[in-house]
Amino acid sequence: MLKTLKNLAGYYKPYKRLFFSDMFFAILGAAITLVIPLIVRYITSNIVNLPVDMATGMIVKLGIFMILLVLIEAFCNFYIAYYGHIMGARIERDMRNEIFGHYQKLSFAFYDNQKVGHLLSRITADLFDISELLHHGPEDLVISIIKFLGAFIILMLVNVRLAMAAFLFVPFLILYAVVFNGKMKTAFRENRASLSGIRVVKSFANEKQEMEKFRKGNERFVDSKKLSYKYMGGYNSGMGAFTTLITISVLLAGAFFLTRGEMPVEDLVTALLYINNLTDPVKKLITFTEQFQNGYSGYSRFLEIMAVAPDIKDKEDAKELTDVKGEIDFENVSFAYEGNKEKVLSHVNLQVKAGEYIALVGSSGAGKTTLCSLIPRFYDVTGGRVLLDGEDIRNLKLQSLRNHIGIVQQDVYLFAGTVMENIRYGKPEASDEEVIRAAKAANAHEFIMELENGYDTDIGQRGVKLSGGQKQRLSIARVFLKNPPILIFDEATSALDNESEKIVQKSLEELAKNRTTFVIAHRLSTIRKAQRILVLTEEGIAEEGTHEELMKKDGIYSSLYKMSFA
Repeated sequence: MLKTLKNLAGYYKPYKRLFFSDMFFAILGAAITLVIPLIVRYITSNIVNLPVDMATGMIVKLGIFMILLVLIEAFCNFYIAYYGHIMGARIERDMRNEIFGHYQKLSFAFYDNQKVGHLLSRITADLFDISELLHHGPEDLVISIIKFLGAFIILMLVNVRLAMAAFLFVPFLILYAVVFNGKMKTAFRENRASLSGIRVVKSFANEKQEMEKFRKGNERFVDSKKLSYKYMGGYNSGMGAFTTLITISVLLAGAFFLTRGEMPVEDLVTALLYINNLTDPVKKLITFTEQFQNGYSGYSRFLEIMAVAPDIKDKEDAKELTDVKGEIDFENVSFAYEGNKEKVLSHVNLQVKAGEYIALVGSSGAGKTTLCSLIPRFYDVTGGRVLLDGEDIRNLKLQSLRNHIGIVQQDVYLFAGTVMENIRYGKPEASDEEVIRAAKAANAHEFIMELENGYDTDIGQRGVKLSGGQKQRLSIARVFLKNPPILIFDEATSALDNESEKIVQKSLEELAKNRTTFVIAHRLSTIRKAQRILVLTEEGIAEEGTHEELMKKDGIYSSLYKMSFA
């Protein structure tokens, strides 16, 4: 644990000045809070007995001094609230950059076994909890300790008996806070669980059964909210009651001693003023323990992700890829997904010439997408090797390899933003003219110009304002802009209607000219022009040839083709 906390504290290093200034102002503000009651004590014990003229002058001076202290304390509170949060936000940014950079290094095999929600939680909720701990934790701890110990020591020096009266209920206050805080945490966790349950239920107005499920889930959610509000109400009212009990305890003890002439009135006034300095730190420390648990747990989960070593990475002597021809060889390639003994590909041998147009067909699960995913090293082979222009792709720099491969997928991912920004994603440094040329090559320019603001039209999250065919053409324009020598089309037209398919197919054929191209085909009508068609089965490449050759064989491909037109 100490090692983990030491590593966590290392994130303060770039912001040492900010951290120490934040702590300085936190200590100064806490000290001022302790000083003001002592000034009040001085006024009640000394100044009230002075002649009116002299007392008035002293009161004015002390009033100005206290106002000055209040202004300094206000500045301290502003500084730790503003600059402390800035420090926390910057640390959160640094950690988010770190974990996101690490995410990008991890292979598809890692993501196959992860839930997207959990991964997002690591860079949102967890990092927020960590930054809250790093910002509020040290200052809350220091302020609470200074206030609590300072108030205790001052009260003991002022009047031991009043100090004991004040501390009579403090242990009960602490116990009550711990118990109810725990109950509140449990209740709020149940709230989140109930809410998650509601989101799962898909209710339709015309389906009574689903509506009833939703109603019951909604009622459970309200019940869990009632419980949490009950504990929250008990916590707040109880803490307020204990603070009042401490005040009453001090007041009654003080009145008892005053009536017997055993203490001056200023002692009672001072003790009453320090009560909040005893109770507020207790509340803060209880909050700190919860904050520490959340932040430490979040950091532990952060470390778990950072400890996952990328299984696909550059070798120390990895080469930069230049002058790519596009000749690809699969030599005795086998592959099995992590944790799965059954191989998806087994001893596959395939030679693809530079500029050749290859189509892959076969039943679902035959390994078409997996075979193509091995080329950009989304996965690494578990046996054999993949060569690009005679070089094992594992000897090449990953970024360099992937820069020379363009992929058009069935599920197009577009970003919230303009058409121009989405196409430029293929080559961030491209000029507007280059983007427009790429769009024209992808048969996208015409429909783009018909949009409200042309290339500056905002297409919404994931391109919701565009049709399937339009989105696909934008993704093809991206690849035209990237201009890679190797292409992979992963069932790029399978989700389109016939009219859109024809337009997109024409764009794909234009893009494939003079490039080594792999097409994973869903609709066999789209690959009749392929130079070579490979039929993949669980046993490997079962058939190979042109469309005409395979139709003459009257084998698997012929059956699949005839079935698609049945």
